[in-house]
Amino acid sequence: MLYWHLFLAFFIPNIVGYGGGPAIIPLVENEIVGHYGWMSSQQFAEVLAIGNALPSPIATKMAGYIGYHVAGGPGAVIAVLATVGPSLLLMLAALGVLYRYRNSIKVKSMSSWVRPVIMVLMGYLTWTFLDESLINSGWLPTLLIGAVAAVLLNATRIHPALVVCLGLASGALFLG
Repeated sequence: MLYWHLFLAFFIPNIVGYGGGPAIIPLVENEIVGHYGWMSSQQFAEVLAIGNALPSPIATKMAGYIGYHVAGGPGAVIAVLATVGPSLLLMLAALGVLYRYRNSIKVKSMSSWVRPVIMVLMGYLTWTFLDESLINSGWLPTLLIGAVAAVLLNATRIHPALVVCLGLASGALFLG
């Protein structure tokens, strides 16, 4: 019964919550702290703080930790599956609809706009990061790190993740 309750504690907030991880955190807190009493508010706040400090989606990190805290390894797996389950079901349903109407002129025209929209969003994200970097670090360090990264990415076969790690390390050493 504990596994079922753990599943419900994460599945229901993720099915009714709209807006991703940060939007469902109060719903998860209500289940974990208020309804089931598996943690205190202070413990939940500490898990949230740790989750915010680590990379990747907050909801899955918290689900994994809380699931493990409540029911060990199987609890972590169940909580993470309950967290990603609603999104997975919605994606499968949407893909089914898109596949059914794949020859429709409307679906084809909608699909043709996906890449340009993603390109604009990535461009905006890049511009935002550049602007923030210039404000926090200045022109010279930003241009130097950017130029070295561009050379490494274009002139060598170094993996982009390694270039990012090198940029982070140089920023920590010289700017921190």
